[in-house]
Amino acid sequence: MAKYLILIYGDERKWAAMSAQERQELAEGHRALVAAAGPAVLDTHELEPASVATTLRADAAGRATTTDGPFLETKEAVGGYYLIEAGDLDEVMTLATRLYEASAGHSGVEIRPVVEHG
Repeated sequence: MAKYLILIYGDERKWAAMSAQERQELAEGHRALVAAAGPAVLDTHELEPASVATTLRADAAGRATTTDGPFLETKEAVGGYYLIEAGDLDEVMTLATRLYEASAGHSGVEIRPVVEHG
């Protein structure tokens, strides 16, 4: 078994403007993934908006400096994630297709294998 991170991206303005029906579809998709994956879901969380993020970067002297908000200017931000244990990528892809964000025009889902050290 391997671990995979499902990153959920989207346009935060469009998420905020979703209708009640769209919010219901979004919630149903997340419930469907959790129900199908069961204990294979090792962790999951929705994230606060990118506007409250803090970015840590090195300045010219190599000292860490902080910046409020995301480092990159982009329309899409990470809105949440799932950490899943699965036999292969195909299994995770099948689970991820249950998410509303996988088929919404303003969102997307990225799946990455987790590198385990040690």
